This record gives sequence, structure tokens and C-alpha cells, in this order.
Amino acid sequence: MPVKTFRPLTPSTRYITIASYDEITKTKPEKSLVTIRKKTGGRNHYGRMTARGIGGGHKQKLRLVDFKRNKHGVEATVSAIEYDPGPFGSPGSLQYVDGEKRYIVAPVGLQVGAKVMSGEAAEPNLGNSLPLKTIPVGLPIHNIEIFPGRGAQMVRSAGSAATLMSRDQGYAQIRLPSGEIRKINENCFATIGQVGNIEHENVILGKAGRSRHRGIRPINRGVSKNPVDHPNGGGAGKSKSGGGWQQLMSPWGKVAKGGKTRSRTKFSNRFILVRRDGRPMKLK
Repeated sequence: MPVKTFRPLTPSTRYITIASYDEITKTKPEKSLVTIRKKTGGRNHYGRMTARGIGGGHKQKLRLVDFKRNKHGVEATVSAIEYDPGPFGSPGSLQYVDGEKRYIVAPVGLQVGAKVMSGEAAEPNLGNSLPLKTIPVGLPIHNIEIFPGRGAQMVRSAGSAATLMSRDQGYAQIRLPSGEIRKINENCFATIGQVGNIEHENVILGKAGRSRHRGIRPINRGVSKNPVDHPNGGGAGKSKSGGGWQQLMSPWGKVAKGGKTRSRTKFSNRFILVRRDGRPMKLK
């Protein structure tokens, strides 16, 4: 899906780009397969703000995507490619032979009228969901389960794809889009192909209003504040990126850049063979 640019007749149209939505074939979603996205305003169930910069935004109807693909052995026809306000690719609407309708994340090249199926007996064709033990090595895959039967949790964002590298002793080695190589149980399901909406990363908002439409409110930088208001405040004039003498922190003193976020003793460390930076994983 390419992006559209505009003549710079106004300051915002000078930089703004939007998706063309050429592959969209249906404008209104199935009423039984959508839910209203609840607005939190960054507040938890106590009403206390725990995430800054969240509020407002246009009302959104999220499509209930089938990440489990647990209707095995039943053929379905792609009836439409639709729009979705979420970060996934354009959802494909499936019509099963028994009349049931479901949404899936449509891979690149999936056309209206195509036949898809899930289960061990399914062919390794575009859009089919199979266990990793039956997928040929080297194929691009997405919608990957971490635990059998739980549903897809990895490689679901627009334009992403992983690669099945090998299988050994009940595990499949998967190269994720980040470059990480990870072992996953070969009974976990994955879908053949690359997630659609590849040009999503090239969309430029171009103006503050488009951020507000998405529910993103502006946040003032810490380095522009006074020392009494923020750990990075103060200084004689501008001090870009902290001025080179201080750690960039949150307003409450927690390191914002470069801090370790993954526990050294996390259970899933044993399944990571190569980290995303290319270094081998060392178990403690």
C-alpha cells in the first residue's frame, strides 16, 4: 500500500503523507466483530494518571482479529480487505463454509476470493496457519505463537515477517524481525507470509493535529524546564540531550535512555540463541 504526498499549499501539507488504501475493498466493518476502544486518558482503575501524554482522540472501533486460528480443517474464503485503526496490517474478512465470519491479519498478496485454511493438514500457502513442524524451512511467517494454543503474540505489526531457519529436538529456530534468533515449540502455530500494509512506517503525520486525532497529547521536554521541576532542567541556555554531563531521566529520576529493561533471570532467556544486537545469549 503506497503513501500519498501533497503539494505544499499549506505548512502541514508540505510534509504530510497518508496511506493510499488502494487494497481496501470494504469501508464498513462487520458489526459483530468490532468493539469500541475504551479511552483511559492514561489513568488506571483508581483514577490516577500513570501514563502522561494520553487523552482525547477520535473514537475508534477495533476489529476483533482471530489470532488463534483454531477452526482447523475448515476452508474459508477471503471476502474483503478492510481498514483497521490499529497498528496491524489491513484485516482480511473470512467467510467460512459453515457461515461463520472472522478477521485475520491479511498478509501481502492476499486477494479477495482466495481460499485459506488452518490446521496440520493445511498446505503451506499464503495466509494458511500451520504448526511450525509442518512449515518448510526458509519461508517467511508471521502471527507466531509462543505457547501452543495461546494464540499469536509475535510478529503481528504492519510489514513485519520472521523466518523459519531450522528445527531440532522439538523446537524451531526463528529469526525475528529484530534480528533475534529464538527457539519456539514446534507445535506452535504460525501463518505463512508477511504482514500487509508495508508502507505504514513511511507515513508522516506532518502536523500536531494528527497526533491529537490519535489520542497523543504534547509533553514538554525535561531539559527545557527548571531544576526544581525536572532532574534534567536548568543550564545556561540550551543543553541538547542533557548537555553531555547528565543522565536523561524521567521526572521521578529513573534513567530514560540506556537503562537495562530485561531481567537477567527471566525464564525465556533460555530460548534466546542470538540477541537482537547479534551477540550470543549468555545464561546466568
